[in-house]
Amino acid sequence: MSVPGSRPLGEINTTPLIDVMLVLLIMFVITIPAATHSVEVDLPRDCTDCPAVDNVKNRIVIDGSDRVLWNGNSVSHAQLGALLAETRRLPIEPELQFEPASQASYDISARTLHAIEAAGITRFGFVGNENYRTFAAR
Repeated sequence: MSVPGSRPLGEINTTPLIDVMLVLLIMFVITIPAATHSVEVDLPRDCTDCPAVDNVKNRIVIDGSDRVLWNGNSVSHAQLGALLAETRRLPIEPELQFEPASQASYDISARTLHAIEAAGITRFGFVGNENYRTFAAR
């Protein structure tokens, strides 16, 4: 039965909803595991079995079989990082020349360029571009 002059209430009591959501939020925060894992990062270190660094000019070549050569000596990606870091420690940064072969992998070339950029090398140049001046020559 309705009372004359009264209208039905169209409101919802949100207090219990807020209480339940608050309890769920607290439970969620408590159950999240603490970040205890670590990420290993290979930092450049002095390289004892690396080729020598020239004080004037160094050349990185990527040959057709995707080997990275530092001044003619084959080096790994970690050794390359150490050599680049060593050139940055010199009083005057030597010029770094980059020469990928025409058959060199784009992925290896891009990773090498990224390593050069990450090392902060400022005296950098591409060499050997004149070999690819015309497409019909190769």
